[in-house]
Amino acid sequence: MIHRFLERSIIHINVAHFAVTVEQTLDARLRDRPVLIAPAGAARTPVYDMSQEAFASGIRKGMPVAGALKACRDCKVVPLYPARYERAMQTIAKYAGAYTPVVEQGSGDGHLFLDVTGTSRLFGPPPDIAWRLERQIKKDFGLAPAWSVAANKLVAKVATRLVKPVGEYIVCPGDEAPFLEPLPLGILPGVERSDLDAFAMYHIGRVNQLRPWSLAQLQVAFDTRAQFLFDTIRGIDLSAVTSGREKEPTVAMEHEFSEDTNQRDQMEQVLYGLVEKGGRALRARQRFARIAGVVVDYSDGRRCARQVSIAPPTANDPALFEAARRALSLAVVRRVRVRYIRLVLRRLLFPPVQLDLFDHDRQERQTRLLTAMDNIRSKFGDSAIYPGRMEAPGLQQLFYA
Repeated sequence: MIHRFLERSIIHINVAHFAVTVEQTLDARLRDRPVLIAPAGAARTPVYDMSQEAFASGIRKGMPVAGALKACRDCKVVPLYPARYERAMQTIAKYAGAYTPVVEQGSGDGHLFLDVTGTSRLFGPPPDIAWRLERQIKKDFGLAPAWSVAANKLVAKVATRLVKPVGEYIVCPGDEAPFLEPLPLGILPGVERSDLDAFAMYHIGRVNQLRPWSLAQLQVAFDTRAQFLFDTIRGIDLSAVTSGREKEPTVAMEHEFSEDTNQRDQMEQVLYGLVEKGGRALRARQRFARIAGVVVDYSDGRRCARQVSIAPPTANDPALFEAARRALSLAVVRRVRVRYIRLVLRRLLFPPVQLDLFDHDRQERQTRLLTAMDNIRSKFGDSAIYPGRMEAPGLQQLFYA
């Protein structure tokens, strides 16, 4: 018997300037003019998205609104509605789900991956599926996406970057490396600014200039990034399209500072408040967290995310905070003020039936105290009671000893 392995077929849908496009669909007065979307707040609030006209005027994501308006004085500022963009993405994903159950969507950013491997007998070749989906999105939403078909997510995403805001690109299986060779390295997903700075030291700007480097040579220059770079410039990507239904449950809390800060005490105080909310959510769901992650956005728009393991898994605030503080220390390594902090508690599991015997009494006291605090806050609000750390760092041991 001869076994035939199916060629992977990945469709990437990319609606450029997605948030603005959704707003323009809802309000025709926003079309054909410079528009930016930003959270309501001070003039230093960062730009979340902008129209093609605003982009042509020099406005970029992450810029302070005040600076953006200086670059384009007649630009219309529209408030940010994340839930609206998330709903639009979910609806588009439902359309895609008619062709394959394996659909991966971004969180309201206009990106959608479909794994249509093996569906040709039902729905025709992958380009036909992409074309029909494009037509349906245009008809029902008025959105005009770019789309591509390739053998993996990496190449498909690069292809839509080449043709957006509107267009299509098909990369045939086996043509991944030749397709990438003439392109600038900065267009490749996952290539970071630090990588580009390192490339510049070697006077390398395009894929075909880096291709002659062996893996051993890349390891000398780029250390742990070597294997990723070696595979990426060759169009190798084995990552699967992950259905949204497979996303792991998490607990996430966030805070945006009214004024950017580089004061560690202030960051830790805010982080502790996020931990309290996250711990309360875990206890309400009767879950423990095994991983604590911290995401920070800097004033210059750059983002850093780090995570650490929690051993043993817990839902108690003091242990969660110690893990979160370690993650914060790993994330805040630049001499740039921090604008935003996000806490993510992952790998949720049910509490173990039996705790460590030596730790049981202390855990039991902490659990009773936290449960009592949760009950008080449920009745009288979050500000009704708080641990000493929220008032003066270092006093939390008095409350949790």
